[in-house]
Amino acid sequence: MSTIDFAFGAKNRILKACEVAYQRFLAGQQVLVYCTDAKRLQAFSKGLWGIEKTAFVPHVDVADPSAASVLVRTTNKEPASALQDGQETPWLLNLDVACPPGYEHFARVIEIVSGHEQDRQFARERWKLYSANSANKVRAHSLSN
Repeated sequence: MSTIDFAFGAKNRILKACEVAYQRFLAGQQVLVYCTDAKRLQAFSKGLWGIEKTAFVPHVDVADPSAASVLVRTTNKEPASALQDGQETPWLLNLDVACPPGYEHFARVIEIVSGHEQDRQFARERWKLYSANSANKVRAHSLSN
């Protein structure tokens, strides 16, 4: 079973995703960020550099040789292929417009939704797809940022 948390109302989807990744990093927890759009992943990476003036959030692509030792990883490939035997399953943070393939291999999926109409429409479609699987627990949360 996967728990999918939709966080609605982000002023800036990428910035909120960076904040979530930073919080996971500070807690010593893994997060895998999925997106097939290279420009969006680059904006996420750049955003992590500016999350705080004195903070550094190490993050790499899952193909990087050091990926196993980094808490925040990114991928544009099927996220489940990044899972490693014997390691804790990370949260999956979806920045793509579609549901991540193989998301059911993750206990927790985070969906951040901005107030932009196109983003909300894509989120509605993902909500429908996630909800169609009765094994999923889909929840909505309101953000104020």
